[in-house]
Amino acid sequence: MTRASLIACSLAAAMICLGADPADAEDWNLKPADQPFAPSELAALPGQAFVFFDDGEARFGKDGAYSYTNSAANGGATSWGSYRIAQDGSVCIDYVDGFSRCDLYVHSHGRVVLINQAGDRFPVR
Repeated sequence: MTRASLIACSLAAAMICLGADPADAEDWNLKPADQPFAPSELAALPGQAFVFFDDGEARFGKDGAYSYTNSAANGGATSWGSYRIAQDGSVCIDYVDGFSRCDLYVHSHGRVVLINQAGDRFPVR
């Protein structure tokens, strides 16, 4: 193993041990009116569902399960996974197909908005 490989492995191990998450370093590009969910709101996610303007629905199970169902107009398919709250307050989804992502939920101008890691904003109805 090369010295560079050893350093990379050591850094990866440190991130795991420290509980670091790739999203922790994300710049969420918040707007002045954005207020990220408070810890109490994140703790209240289990059992909640959010319906977006395209009629897609995100559901947070009480057991850490997660599902997103597309609207009928978008095929109606459901993606399954589990969710966890990252140190930065983002909600990270690990889908059963191996895909993962983190989103930040904020209050903005009287509505809830999901911001994904690309900076796209999806308001909740």
